[in-house]
Amino acid sequence: MRQAPRLRSGQALLLVAIATLATSLIAQQPSSTPFTAQQAGSGRVVYDARCASCHQPDLRGSGEAPPLSGNRFRSRWLDRRPEELTAYIQAAMPPTGTRLSGVDAINVAAFVALTNRPLGTNGAAPAATTVPAAAASKPSTTRGLSVFGHVENYVPVTEEMLKNPPPGDWLMARRTYQGWSYSPLDQITRANVGRLHLAWSWAMNDQDGANQTMPLVHNGIIYLVGTAGTVQALNAKTGDLIWQQDVGPDEAIGIGAMRNLAIYEDRVLVATTDARLVALDAVNGRQLWETAIENHAKGFANSGGPIVVHGRAINGLGGCDRYGPERCFISAYDVVTGKLVWKFNTVAHDGERGGDTWGELPDHFRKGGETWIAGSYDPDLNLTYWGVAQAKPWMHASRGTSARDAGLYTSSTLALNPDDGTLAWYYQHAPGETLDLDEVFERVLVDVPSTSLGAGRVQALFTIGKAGILWKLDRKTGAYLGHRETVFQNVFDSFDPKTGVPTYRADIIEQHVDQWVQSCPSTEGGHNWQAMSYHQPTGVLVIPLSQSCMEMSGRKLERQDGGGGAGADRRFFEMPGSNGNIGKLAAYDATTLKEVWSYQQRAPFLTSVLSTAGGLAFVGDLDRRFRAFDVKTGEIVWETRLDTSVQGFPVSFAIGDKQYIAVTTGLGGGSPRNVPRTIAPEIRPPNSGAALYVFELTN
Repeated sequence: MRQAPRLRSGQALLLVAIATLATSLIAQQPSSTPFTAQQAGSGRVVYDARCASCHQPDLRGSGEAPPLSGNRFRSRWLDRRPEELTAYIQAAMPPTGTRLSGVDAINVAAFVALTNRPLGTNGAAPAATTVPAAAASKPSTTRGLSVFGHVENYVPVTEEMLKNPPPGDWLMARRTYQGWSYSPLDQITRANVGRLHLAWSWAMNDQDGANQTMPLVHNGIIYLVGTAGTVQALNAKTGDLIWQQDVGPDEAIGIGAMRNLAIYEDRVLVATTDARLVALDAVNGRQLWETAIENHAKGFANSGGPIVVHGRAINGLGGCDRYGPERCFISAYDVVTGKLVWKFNTVAHDGERGGDTWGELPDHFRKGGETWIAGSYDPDLNLTYWGVAQAKPWMHASRGTSARDAGLYTSSTLALNPDDGTLAWYYQHAPGETLDLDEVFERVLVDVPSTSLGAGRVQALFTIGKAGILWKLDRKTGAYLGHRETVFQNVFDSFDPKTGVPTYRADIIEQHVDQWVQSCPSTEGGHNWQAMSYHQPTGVLVIPLSQSCMEMSGRKLERQDGGGGAGADRRFFEMPGSNGNIGKLAAYDATTLKEVWSYQQRAPFLTSVLSTAGGLAFVGDLDRRFRAFDVKTGEIVWETRLDTSVQGFPVSFAIGDKQYIAVTTGLGGGSPRNVPRTIAPEIRPPNSGAALYVFELTN
């Protein structure tokens, strides 16, 4: 049996740091003074601008942001002085970016406290006091074209080009339908990478969310989506702006990230963080149509864009954690008209296939199942593959289910027909997942030699989730072919040798609300959104990994429409045996799953891996370093240091006979940013500097 790690009390660095800072701030506050309605009114303005995108306008919380209302919150803060709540907010919030000023922290605390009235004994205003409407609101950004221009000699992107992209283009998420994140360009090699230098850079928005984007490149034009729905067309050779379209929203929704665009014929397809899908003219940026995927007012959101198959934009959905009749789904839209073609629900209700896997839980309270990473596609099998996130609330003790309740189709790989959305097969990696160690990330499609004598080649699918398990499936049937543990994990005691189904540790199965459960890895992963790369010439998968652990405690939640959320608290720690190294980059043989090489470092890797035919693997990290590794050996052969944390999806493209490497820097994010801030506080990248960097070889 795998034992939970013995975590030293000194490892809980964030709690210690916050407590120390909060104590210092409390000492600086004047003696206890009641909050006022005027402070609350000002606080509402700040809250709407700085806090509401994560904690929601109604304070119910969402995802990793806990609720700031309800019985649990009130019981925690009921008997405390106003300055204690103020000090906590000033010390801890927001978790990334610039902290609130002292005055703003007081006003936000007043707004939160008075909204949770009555709190009388802690110095807050009595129940009769009302919070006034905000005196002002954040000004809206002007939507529409803000820079006018025209792409010369535009070449429409055909279906054949999507199947077989020109070597110098990067036309979709992870470049190809198979999701390899691999470029066939070979001009830049181990022998000459030392001559790689900056060709140009382009400043991006530092505000309104996390910059985790992937540029598209077609025929010498870069299409780039930034925070707040800013879409730009840039000359890939010079970095000059051609056009800019602002599709919104005008605020950060969730972490505010949008990770990819899609392109087809003369249209750029943009998913927005408030759950819309927008088509733009690739030549001039003019908006052609807009479709609501779901109602953002009910919490729905997005951070992953579409892929286009047979003229249909297929997109996932996020923010599916609020109680109510709606549920998460994958959906497809006609690229020409924007009309819905089909949708597949990722959470099964009573009377449907898989509806009996949620125990006695009513349909209204079956939540989760987000699909926030773009899927892959096999043109020969005509199947599109998508990862589905965990059930919510995170812990089954909070959900009201048992460890025996699988909760389909959460934590699964789905194989769907792209023409009508019908399910061909599914494989559930972690039935009844209960620690936010979901399996939503990239699906990589590779034909590999069979390990059985004389069996030919296998049409394999590879994926890896937060638990750090590298899974190998038959992508035609969904059959389990094998797995590899890539980092230390103690969540699963064993795996069925025939099906791969894991068995949870006993105390995880027997969990209760308000009880801390230890886990390695943490919600940082293992693996997270930073995609792996399949390097075709060597047959290896190069994977960015993270090493950290946590304790999680589930909350008791009220079952009412609009409630729900993640429903758990966490404490983070270093991973035993890691020697304090959070970041791990490792290569695995796609046939045998054996580790070929690995490299570890203190800073986590915050980009996907880009591998190239030149034998290099490019990756960036929190400590501002962007490096090239030798794919065969894992040796660092080139590096540079950029203005802030290197974050996003690096790509390679060509103009004429010259190869380029592009990567973004950025701020913000969820656990991949927040956990290192806890256990590696000495790594402090600047709070500005989001940009696109493009590199070329010197002559």
